Amino acid sequence: MNIMRKALSILLALAIFAGACQQSGNSNNNNNNDSTGASKVDKILGPVPVFQADSAYDYVAKQVSFGPRIPNTPAQEKCANWLIEKLKTWSDTVYVQKTTVIGPNKEKLPCINIIGSFNPAAKQRVLLLAHWDTRPWADEDAFDKTKKIDGADDGASGVAVLLEAARQFHLQRPEAGIDILLVDVEDYGSKTDENSFCLGTQYWAKNPHIPGYKANYGILFDMVGGRGTQFYMEGFSKQYAGAQMKLFWDVANQLGYSDFFRYENNGAFITDDHVPVNTIANIPTFDIIALQPNNDFAPHWHTQNDNINVIDRNTLKAVGQTLLQVIYNQPFGY
Repeated sequence: MNIMRKALSILLALAIFAGACQQSGNSNNNNNNDSTGASKVDKILGPVPVFQADSAYDYVAKQVSFGPRIPNTPAQEKCANWLIEKLKTWSDTVYVQKTTVIGPNKEKLPCINIIGSFNPAAKQRVLLLAHWDTRPWADEDAFDKTKKIDGADDGASGVAVLLEAARQFHLQRPEAGIDILLVDVEDYGSKTDENSFCLGTQYWAKNPHIPGYKANYGILFDMVGGRGTQFYMEGFSKQYAGAQMKLFWDVANQLGYSDFFRYENNGAFITDDHVPVNTIANIPTFDIIALQPNNDFAPHWHTQNDNINVIDRNTLKAVGQTLLQVIYNQPFGY
């Protein structure tokens, strides 16, 4: 059986096994402490900025304008420089990790991870991450599987939400410490080797930007801008960061975004960037990722149709406003 990118499984046995492993291997979800060892703080009450969906949409379009952000291309370098510039404008501190990772065919791939930190002295922290590269091939396309893709949703949308959030953090300082991690070389992998994906995140998890870095929890944003998108509570996310994910879903529903954030269990276990953050960095992290009710990805996933035309401001708004509501009012209220 092929192990596919962001592999989906609905086997009950796998779900039971995963749950059993979590109960024995990670106790952070079941007590009053977080991965920093500190007690959780009370709900923070205060005004919440308005997430500007038009701004986020423009950030998607800007990334797409560079061309496919594939390792070893001019678009990779140009987009990285732009992302670094934006985060330097808004963040307290910016870290840039430049390294070389090994691809599925033993090729050497330049990897650029970019981290923007807010309130660096704060002990209570939330890690927000997204990948900014694009898959080199439209291997799920019905016609030409060798064509390059724009990656407007799969990559650029998550980055755009975090850039707009960073702009808001700069305008109105949150109480919590925030780290925005934009990872590279996520989507270069081979379907026959699950570990060949998420290479930038694997590197960061083993070599964090600050030695010994910890956060209370993390949130991964992947494919969060598509029209008609729905987000289900993914299996590994429930295993490692179920309480934190439920907080986010509850806030989204309270804000009126129940059409986007669904509580139904569709049985999906997805291998994505949150897995190495959970298993290597040991930071409880959940994945916000577009899924269909039948467990499949959106029809534009890894096809030439993943372009700016699939991006919907309403989806960006639902995700971004929920994020701001959580960060400013109850980041540790799970």
